[in-house]
This record gives sequence, C-alpha cells and structure tokens, in this order.
Amino acid sequence: MNSIFVKIPRWIQRIFNKQDWSIKTEGKEIYLTFDDGPTPEITEWVLDQLALYNAKATFFCIGKNIEKHPEILRKIIAEEHGIGNHTYQHLQGWKTKTNEYLNDILKTEKLLRKHPLKNSVKLFRPPYGKIKRAQVRKLLSKKYKVVMWEVLSADYDHSISTKKCLENILKNTSSGSIVVFHDSIKAKKNLQFALPRTLEHFSKQGYIFKSIS
Repeated sequence: MNSIFVKIPRWIQRIFNKQDWSIKTEGKEIYLTFDDGPTPEITEWVLDQLALYNAKATFFCIGKNIEKHPEILRKIIAEEHGIGNHTYQHLQGWKTKTNEYLNDILKTEKLLRKHPLKNSVKLFRPPYGKIKRAQVRKLLSKKYKVVMWEVLSADYDHSISTKKCLENILKNTSSGSIVVFHDSIKAKKNLQFALPRTLEHFSKQGYIFKSIS
C-alpha cells in the first residue's frame, strides 16, 4: 500500500481545522461515507448491505455519474441516506484553479438540487482529499461543510488484500469516526469483502450508523 495515513493524525486535523474529520458524539455512532458513485455495478449492492442493518450513510457523488445514473441517486435519496458533492469531473484541487474548481462543484450542485435531499447542509468532499485553503474558504463562504475523513479503508488500492482493507477499518474506527469507502468499480473487490463485515462487527458492539447532516 502506498504511504498514506489510514487514520488521520490529530495534528493534521488541528492544522486543517476548517474541514470536518469526525463527528462529536457521546453515543456509539459511526459515519460511513462512499465516494465516486453512483455506479450501477456496485452502488445498489451497497444500499442492500446498509439496509440489512438499518444503517444510514452519506454518498459523495460525482456530477457526471449523476447525469448517467439519476435513477440510482433517486434510490439513495429514497432510502434516506445523505448526499454530498464530489465535483463534476473528480477534479484534484491542488492542480486546479480555484474558479474552475468552484464552477465544477456548482455544476454538480445544480444537479443535486433537482432532488429532495435528506441533509439540509450542503456537503462537499474533495477528490483525493486534496484541496487548497483558498478553495476551502470559498466553499465555506457558500455555506458548504467540507467533509474529510478520520479512517481510510483504502478499498481502491489493489496492492492490499481484502483482509487488510477490513483491518484498516476495524483497528481504527471508534465513536464519531467518519470512514471513507468508494462505490466504484476499482474498489469493488475490497468493498464487497470489507463492508458487510464492518457492518456486522460494529453492529454487534452496539454501534449505529448515521448519515452526516
């Protein structure tokens, strides 16, 4: 696996404190998130797994995928999950001019606002987790909540085993953790192994799974 943080250190969270890395809670609550959908080959499977545990999650959707598969977005919303913006073209913020980046996000926002979203707050997650401070400031001024993550499953990484993907989650997740998966073809193998076991493991320990609002 590439040298990445599976669990984001507190010092990073403190430096970039305008973004949300976890959720303050006194209860046993976990916040599962899914990036890069909607994807016909995997998103509906994810929804079925979540339904088995009455689990709610948040889906950070790519605009061009929403255009291709609006029926899946409608199903996510109908099942009362949260929806967030993940840009239209999956742009890397560090490599993109701020105005171009914002316009790409707003293009996706127009698509999302055609639907009755559960979450009242506008949610945004930067692809690759890479975003400039100026881009964060612009988004905050437009009343977005910029959502990062505390725990990275690394389900997209073909160099790790399915068991390692699951281990990333089970060893690092606790109350209030925001955990990131990907409902994408690239992540399918690891996701299909790790997600059901994650839901089962934490449900047995009395946790509930909530969407970000």
